[in-house]
Amino acid sequence: MLGLFGFLASACYAHATSTDKPSLLLLKTYTLNQPVSGWVMSEKLDGVRAYWDGQKLISRNGTVFAVPDWFVADFPPFEIDGELWFKRSAFAEVVSIVNKHQPHKGWNRLTYQIFEVPNQAGGLLQRLGVLEAYLQKNPSRFIKVIPQVPIVSNQQVQAELNRIVQLGGEGVVLRNPNDDYHTGRSASSLKLKLKQDAECKVTGYTQGKGKYFGQVGALVCDIVSGQFTDLTQSARTIKVGSGLSDRERKVPPKIGRVITFQYLGLTKNGLPRFPVFLREKESAP
Repeated sequence: MLGLFGFLASACYAHATSTDKPSLLLLKTYTLNQPVSGWVMSEKLDGVRAYWDGQKLISRNGTVFAVPDWFVADFPPFEIDGELWFKRSAFAEVVSIVNKHQPHKGWNRLTYQIFEVPNQAGGLLQRLGVLEAYLQKNPSRFIKVIPQVPIVSNQQVQAELNRIVQLGGEGVVLRNPNDDYHTGRSASSLKLKLKQDAECKVTGYTQGKGKYFGQVGALVCDIVSGQFTDLTQSARTIKVGSGLSDRERKVPPKIGRVITFQYLGLTKNGLPRFPVFLREKESAP
């Protein structure tokens, strides 16, 4: 184990150009039967988050993507926010494209799916309308505005979730279209999936047993603040072992990295139940 952890401590990652980490809209989790009539919903795309500041395309961690000039040639001079996306269940392929540190033709496979136009006046549909008006005069084959469907009932939300999941999608996003633009999490911007997910930061490892002896048994993690509001700061530690591949047990996410895990409900203490490793949080960019 010392050899493994020594390797982890010395491992390094190549980084593209960095800038300040953008302040972005984040989603809370939808509560069953929470009233959302009059809201709008859209498919939650499993892509790589990207923020266009009017000049640069930036990851949520502040990395400036090495994007080809032709990809952003017709982008607007104002901010837009969305997902770099290829197709459903293709997250790894998107990461492999955007992770390269030089522009390349692989970007031709991607679209930039927009769900927000930051710092514009009005509600969500009015803000998206600013981009739609721009694109009418300055079309870009890479920018797509994600359709927003009016919600009339909670049953409609569940039916749409089932439809998207059957197609291989991830879930739905529910938003109050009357709210002004905001950053961070709020009760008016929600996500709904069959399995919920959350984020935690790796703080250590447990030693594997049996066939995993000499490897990592589980990741010891602190849940990122703001996701489970009933938890105290001193009771936010979980162990995530399920879902790790053999390769990830040999070379796990480094201490300090943020991972995404899935879970099924909460324990009586408010901790996520049955956490399963999903991936490093947009680990490549």
